Amino acid sequence: MNISKDCSVTLRLKVSDAQGQVIENGKEPVSYLHGGYGNLIPKLEEALEGQAVGFKGSWTLSPADAFGERDESLVQTIAKTDFPPGVKVGGQLEGRGPDGSQMVLTVVKIKGPQVILDGNHPLAGKTLLISVQVLEVRAASSEEIAHGHVHGAHGHQH
Repeated sequence: MNISKDCSVTLRLKVSDAQGQVIENGKEPVSYLHGGYGNLIPKLEEALEGQAVGFKGSWTLSPADAFGERDESLVQTIAKTDFPPGVKVGGQLEGRGPDGSQMVLTVVKIKGPQVILDGNHPLAGKTLLISVQVLEVRAASSEEIAHGHVHGAHGHQH
């Protein structure tokens, strides 16, 4: 079976940045629902279209083709008193972007009475080196398609 819309795809995925820092080591297989469900970087999903079990490939993705360029307007400074006790660097919370849309904000720094939040994806602005090996391709179940993600061992657990 070849990878196409509404297929469950299991792969080994290794991701590094341009400096060779490993982001994902590829030891544990991951599964995703193919076909524009937002479970994989679109450029990578596009490259996997039509491939089959055993396929191996490597790509260098620019920030624009991966998680986008950094947008400094998504960095906010908020008073520490506006946060619940125990706020820590690395913590994440939901907030609103400049346009009012909902987004995930990461606490990147606590500086005295201020907390600095970043709404950029942690990999925004980075060139990524990605290697994959396709381990399994199968038709997704109607439930997986309805939920927009793969269930089971390497997918989403309910």
